[in-house]
Amino acid sequence: MLALRKTAPAPGLSLDEVPEPGRPGPGEVLIEVAAAGICGSDVHVYEWTGSYEFMRRRLPVILGHEFCGRIAAVGPDVPGLAQGDLVSAIPTIGCMKCAACAGGFAQRCESRRTIGLTSDGAFARFVRVPWLACIPLREGTDPVLGALMEPLCVGDNAAEVGAVTHGDTVLVLGPGTIGQAIARAAAWRGATTVVVAGLNDGARLQTARQIGATHTLDLAHTPDLASAFLAATGNRMADVVFEATGHPASISQGLSVLRKDGILVTAGIHAQPASIDLTALVRNRQQIRGAHASQRRGWEVMARRLYETPEAVRPFVSLVMGLDQAIEGFEQSKARGVSKVVLQPGLAMEAA
Repeated sequence: MLALRKTAPAPGLSLDEVPEPGRPGPGEVLIEVAAAGICGSDVHVYEWTGSYEFMRRRLPVILGHEFCGRIAAVGPDVPGLAQGDLVSAIPTIGCMKCAACAGGFAQRCESRRTIGLTSDGAFARFVRVPWLACIPLREGTDPVLGALMEPLCVGDNAAEVGAVTHGDTVLVLGPGTIGQAIARAAAWRGATTVVVAGLNDGARLQTARQIGATHTLDLAHTPDLASAFLAATGNRMADVVFEATGHPASISQGLSVLRKDGILVTAGIHAQPASIDLTALVRNRQQIRGAHASQRRGWEVMARRLYETPEAVRPFVSLVMGLDQAIEGFEQSKARGVSKVVLQPGLAMEAA
């Protein structure tokens, strides 16, 4: 089968013919991938930027952790799932033996692995995963939208970490997929004002407006974030600020418009440390919280939302391409001229 792999600790990816995963073992299912999204993390791996050295000893690895598909085969000891079921999958897999896993917190597992980063993922026709990772999607769910499950759940988890509630004024720094997902989640949770800021990000800011932002700011045209934000909100400071840029300077920028007792949630992956004024943070009684990945209960809620309100998230998807066009999709994602690029392995097969 054709697969998009990271084969060396250097910039670039490789489209290779590789063996299919084979029959699933005990507790596993084999999924025929219907759609898989290119994540910002995938782009970082493509460029081989900082913070992804942990992958080095796992290479080569097939990328792709945002996906959905139909179960092609079921291994022994798999309850509740059957061939033909439409599913997405939580990419973080715990050891299922430690106290963290027993408590339902695979993210805390010291032996966890991640589909598409430290074990083979979904940029291929088939991917084999533990059945416990699977989240059933309702029949009739658009598979392309099913590939949005992971980033939408990451955004919703960040909104939960930030305790967004009805009437809040929210600022999201960074209009990438996670920033857009946070804006959508904040709107779902009742925020009255949702401002999304970017830098030379016209296309992605337009998407942010389509999926729930009440205001957008392009800091290339309004470089003073504080003045532009307060003008948009009628001089109201932010109750919650989300940093989804990965640029350390965004932390201080966000704190400059955060009200006293407010919460700043950082969801970006930073290659460099950030510098902040801790005295101001203490005197303003502000909090900084980290948000990463998601929790299973959020996936179950999102599966229902995708089925019931698909048009609320459809603007996320800019391009749908065959797997054989993956490198072009990565280049477009890297250039920030699109929001989400979704790859469909079946398109390449049909064209062939």
